[in-house]
Amino acid sequence: MHQGACLCGAVQFTVSDELRSPEACHCGQCRRQTGHFWSATEVDRARLRIEGEGSIRWYRSSANIRRGFCSQCGSVLFWRSDDQAVVYVAMGAFNKPTGVRLSQHIFVADKGDYYEITDGLPQHAKWPGQS
Repeated sequence: MHQGACLCGAVQFTVSDELRSPEACHCGQCRRQTGHFWSATEVDRARLRIEGEGSIRWYRSSANIRRGFCSQCGSVLFWRSDDQAVVYVAMGAFNKPTGVRLSQHIFVADKGDYYEITDGLPQHAKWPGQS
C-alpha cells in the first residue's frame, strides 16, 4: 500500500497495490503543466482510493485525455484516458519510500533543450508502439 497527497493535503490518495515502474514523459503538454517533465506510475482505477475528491479539478487536454490537479494548491496529480481502466499518478506526490525506479523516457523528441537525459534508460521519441 502506498499513500500520497497534494502540496496542501486537500487531496490524499492510497494505492492498494505495489507500484509499477514509472516512466518520464517529456511531451510539450506535460512540460507545460508541470514546469519540467512528468513522471507517473500506472494504477488500476479500482486500486486507487482518493480522499478530498471534491478538490480535484479535471482539465481536458485532448479529445480523450484528462489531467487532474488540486484546486486549492495546484498540484498536478493524475492523468487519465477516458477509454482506459487505469490512471497515471504523479510520482512526486507519493510519500517515500516508493520502492520503484524510473523505467523509461517517452516523447523525448519534445524534451526541453535545457537538459540532457543521461541515466542510460530507454528513450522513445513517442509512446512505445505509437507510429
